[in-house]
Amino acid sequence: MLSKNDIKNIKSLEQKKFRTEKGLFIAQGHKLVGELLGKFECVLLAATSDWMQTRRSIPAARVETVTPDELKRASLQQAPQDVLAVFRIPQDSTTLSAAASANLVLALDDVQDPGNLGTIVRIADWFGIKHIFCSKATADIYNPKAIQATMGAIARVSVHYTDLGRDINGLPHTTPVYGTFLEGDIIYDTQLTENGVIVMGNEGNGIGPVVAAAVNRKLYIPNWPQGAKTSESLNVAIATAVVCSEFRRRSR
Repeated sequence: MLSKNDIKNIKSLEQKKFRTEKGLFIAQGHKLVGELLGKFECVLLAATSDWMQTRRSIPAARVETVTPDELKRASLQQAPQDVLAVFRIPQDSTTLSAAASANLVLALDDVQDPGNLGTIVRIADWFGIKHIFCSKATADIYNPKAIQATMGAIARVSVHYTDLGRDINGLPHTTPVYGTFLEGDIIYDTQLTENGVIVMGNEGNGIGPVVAAAVNRKLYIPNWPQGAKTSESLNVAIATAVVCSEFRRRSR
């Protein structure tokens, strides 16, 4: 059973200031919670008896069997599924320089939409990218909408928040830093490496000037047919998928 205080604390995690203060985030739904259990420290799990019967063991500090009505009162969703869980936000000291020296990583410069961010984490997971480095103005990955959009990929992709301008400009000159620009070289005609940084920018403004200064390989995703009047740009998550797909196609 969940107390009124439990429900208050769970609902508070919709706001970033409380997630930061408590070092906790919420995940909801059997698929998402199932993916995260055992990967993140679970401090509280609340589920219906039907869901409980599907699990032999539950790696959580506290487990509560609740009615659908109780779950609805605690949930942040209009139509909650059978389970919600509160997890501890992990700490990871991996640096951009270390991650990019041997592998391909993503860097996000002020991506604002939680849905876009969660989708990008899912894309990174699909293409085997293990680290994403975000500017401090990028949306919070532990926002419930962002977590939901990852569809569990956050269990396999580490998301870091850093002074991106400082860190990316401090990389060794030998580190390939890619970014998408209208004046870039067509990605399909450009030599691509198996390590380095792929920078994706803000939905409206693209890559900011401080981070752009570190980009040493500008890429362009051409429309089709070239020169035709089309949409002004691609959604940032879609563009990320196109770029990552081309990098991985080259390495096959």
